[in-house]
Parts: sequence; structure tokens; C-alpha cells
Amino acid sequence: MTTQTKTGIARREFLAGAAAAAGLTIVKPSAVRGSQANSTVTIGLLGCGGRGGWILDLFDKHGGYKIVACADYYPDHADRVGDKWNIPANRRFTTLSGYKKLLEQDFDAVVVQTPPYFHPEQCAAAVDAGKHVYVAKPIAVDVPGCLTIGEAGKKATEKKLVFLVDFQTRANEFYREAVKRVHDGAIGKLVTGWANYPWGVGHFPGPATPEDRLRRWYCYRELSGDFIVEQNIHTLDVASWILNADPIKAIGAGGSKGLRAYGNIYDWFNVNLWYPNDFVLSYTGNQCTPGAPTEIACRVYGSKGTIDTDYYTHVWIDGMPEAVYKGGSWPHGELYTSGTVVNIKEFHDQITQGDYRNITVAPSVRSNLTCILARTAAYENRPVTWEEMMAKKERWEADLSGLKA
Repeated sequence: MTTQTKTGIARREFLAGAAAAAGLTIVKPSAVRGSQANSTVTIGLLGCGGRGGWILDLFDKHGGYKIVACADYYPDHADRVGDKWNIPANRRFTTLSGYKKLLEQDFDAVVVQTPPYFHPEQCAAAVDAGKHVYVAKPIAVDVPGCLTIGEAGKKATEKKLVFLVDFQTRANEFYREAVKRVHDGAIGKLVTGWANYPWGVGHFPGPATPEDRLRRWYCYRELSGDFIVEQNIHTLDVASWILNADPIKAIGAGGSKGLRAYGNIYDWFNVNLWYPNDFVLSYTGNQCTPGAPTEIACRVYGSKGTIDTDYYTHVWIDGMPEAVYKGGSWPHGELYTSGTVVNIKEFHDQITQGDYRNITVAPSVRSNLTCILARTAAYENRPVTWEEMMAKKERWEADLSGLKA
């Protein structure tokens, strides 16, 4: 799949059309902080673990960025990144509050790759510090965190800053075209659908010290949001994108089969979500079956056709002749990288072209809240409405005792 080439063409066409139709602010690149035409955007990395180190390679390959500072709780993580990218020792920061010192440094944009629990506070602080923000999904673990991100995105727009949430599917040209066609009525009236994410997870050893707990944050619901939020948001975000609406209510179940030696996240979820016009989405997530098929799939049925998507393999629409879209396919796992490459490119484009609409924020808040609604219904094993969830605004507090402040 020649994603980069095709997306580059689509991007130029999109910007030209959007500027005329939506009043896009185009400024001379030389007027943007720290930039000239095709100039370097300086970045600081917050979160130097596995994905943080990995994504820096992609920022570097883009050619329009320079890595100048980093922060991580763990000195070994910060030093590994710092040594590789020749970051001076006095621009490497550690402990829980290291991000504050990072944001005091002089650079253009921060790349946030920390556990989701920390995203709202860190992203809001970055906007306050005048930094552009590139943040991994999910944006938060609870409702207040989602609302904080939503407000930070609006504030970024007011301050003429870029705020981008890194969903790879939303950066893919075939997903974009297929969902646009659905929104334009290609598959007719939406009837029903499902979203599915099985994964054969490994079983981790225990016990865990406070610092081990942070290293293995994924297994702790307060830090990760549970796997329905941290990981399965990929498929529920696609469903949310296609349906383009808040769910009204959810009912479901879930639990743990005791396969993890530590942590408190579930092993499985099964939830039905009700949307306007009597549309019901059936979601399942499973992390307790080694050998489960590898898929991150979403399928929505309409009166004229069906949209079928899988993060790992394909996007297409089939049905009546006017509904058919052949879409595209790609090698297994390729979207994880290619989607990130597109987002990194568009982040740079938005900074240098003065596009501060920050269109990824509101959809990311919606899909994150959708995951939280489904999680709440499963945890409480009862119907939970969107209205109830939003009114309650339940806040989660992680146990950070024993960690260096």
C-alpha cells in the first residue's frame, strides 16, 4: 500500500478545499513559532519507554523534526533515549514531576507517550506552556480526564497551537474514504453492527513493587483504563467514527479468569451499546485465550450495504452496486506504522501551515467516553446511560505511593 504517496496528494487537496470552505487559517511558515518553510519543529518526548523510543525514529525519518529534550519516570529510559538522540544531560528529566521541568524548556512541541492516567494533566500543562501536543490514545481513563482533554484542545485552538491524537485508523486513506461514503449515505439506513478485539495476551509474573507496577501500568485499571479503554478503543473508535453519535446507554458484563499474576484489569468484556434510531452495536473483547484470531474488526450493516474493517488487513464496502467500494488492504501490522507516519506528517503540516482547528480532539473524546460507558456497564453489570455517566463524572485516582515525586 503506497499510503504515504496517496495520503500526501489527498492531504494537499483536503487543505485546499477546507481552507476555502471552512476558513482555515493559513499563515506563512515563517510566522509560526520556530519555523520557516520546511523548517525543523523541535520536540520534547514525554514517556521514553517502548513506544516512546519507537515513535522517535518515525519523527526523525520525517525530516522536519529535531529531538531536543526528554522525560520519563525511570532514569534508564530517559538515558537510553537521550544517548541515542544526543540530548544533553541537563535536558533529560525523571520522576513523576519530570514533565514539569521538561515543559519549562524551549522547544515547539511535546510528544506524550506516558500511561493514559497521566495524559490529561500533562497535555493540559503542555498547552498552558505554549507547546503543540501530539498524544497517544487513549486520552484518559475517566470522564473528568476526557473533559480535561476536550478543554485543552479548545484552549490550544484559542492559543494557535496544534493538538493531535494519534489514531492510526483515522489517518488511513481507505478508512477515511469508506467512512465518508457511509456518512454520505452509501450503505443506506444503519441497521446493526459489531466491534471485536480478541487478543491472546501473555501472562506476566509477580509480585510487583511500586516501580514495577508503574512499568507494568497496562495491567492496572487506574493507570490504563482497563484494556477496553487502553487497547480496545481501536475498534470502538472506528465504530464511533462510523456511527457519528454518542451512545444512549450500554449494558454488559465482563470479568477476570485469574490468568494474570498481578493487576486488576479484566480478561473479557461483552457489551451492547444502544445508539439513536434503535441502532445496537455489539462489542466483545477477550484477552484470556492464547491462539485467539488476531483482528481488530468492526462491521456495520446498512439497508444498502455493509462496511467491513480490520486494523490488520482491510477496509471495504459491499452491497448494492451504488454502495460498493473496493477500499484497500495492507500487510499484517503495517497500519500501526503507516498510520503513525501520516499523523506525524500532518502534525508537522498543521504546525507550519497554521491549521489550529484540532479536528482529532472531539472525536477522540467521544470514542474514549464510549469505552468508559461500556466499561462501566460491564463493571456494574447493569444498564448505564450516557446521561448518568456524564452527570456522575466519576474520577479515578491511581496509587502512586512509593514512587519518586
